[in-house]
Amino acid sequence: MTVLGQRVVFLHAHPDDETLATGVLLADLVHTGHQVAVVTATRGERGAVVPGPLSALEGTPELVEHRLGELAGALAELGVTDHVFLGTPPARDGDGAPRRYTDSGMRWLDDAETLAGPGGDAGPDSLTSVPVERPAADLAAYLRHYAADTLIAYDRHGGYGHPDHVACHHIARAAAALSGTPLVEVVSEPLLPVPGAEEVALPRWLPAVQQALGHYASQLAVEGTEVVQVGGQRQPIVTTVWLTGTGA
Repeated sequence: MTVLGQRVVFLHAHPDDETLATGVLLADLVHTGHQVAVVTATRGERGAVVPGPLSALEGTPELVEHRLGELAGALAELGVTDHVFLGTPPARDGDGAPRRYTDSGMRWLDDAETLAGPGGDAGPDSLTSVPVERPAADLAAYLRHYAADTLIAYDRHGGYGHPDHVACHHIARAAAALSGTPLVEVVSEPLLPVPGAEEVALPRWLPAVQQALGHYASQLAVEGTEVVQVGGQRQPIVTTVWLTGTGA
C-alpha cells in the first residue's frame, strides 16, 4: 500500500503537466490537510500554442510570461500555494546564482511515434542537456528545505515519453537518493498493468481540474470531460492515477 506523507513535493517538467497528470491528486491532498508543493523544472518555453488569438506568442519571450500566469491560475484552482521553479532558491543547491533549466522540445524519432527525443535545437541549458547531477542536487536541496516526506514524480516512461518528463524521472530518483526522501512514481498508462501499483480514483475533483485546465488556454482546450491538445488529439481528463513506491 502506497502511503503518502504529510509534506508532499511533486516534480513536473512544464506548466500544465501538474494539472494534466496529477491534478486530482494535488486537489485531494491539499483538501485533506497535507502540505503540498509543486516544483516545475522548466517554464515551457518550447510549448506549441493552440491555433487562435494566442498563437502569435509561440516561440516568443512573451509566451513564457503568459505560461507563468496560466500556471499560477491553475495552482490556485487546485489549492496549491507552495510552488518553485527548479534551480531557483530554495530549489537551488548551494549559494550560487539561480539556475534556469529550459524546455527541450520534443520530436518523434521513429515513424510509429513511439520513441521521443528532444528537439533538434535544444540548448545547452535544456533539461535533457545538463548533467542529471545538477538538477538533482537542486531538487534535493528543496526537499530538505521543505522537510518533504514524499516526492512524487514520473516513472521511466514519463507519461507519454516526452524527453523532459523522462529526464525528471532520473532527476527525481537521484534527488530522492541524495535527500533520503521516499519516492512515489506516477505510472504511465501505456505501461499498465504494473505489479504493485495502486489505483487512486478521485473523480470528485473533476470540476476543480476542469477549472484549473481552463487556465491553460495557450496549450489546450477543455471540452466537457476531455482536453483537446494542440494537434487536435482528444484525451479524457485524468481522474484516476496509478502510484507505485513505498512512500513515507
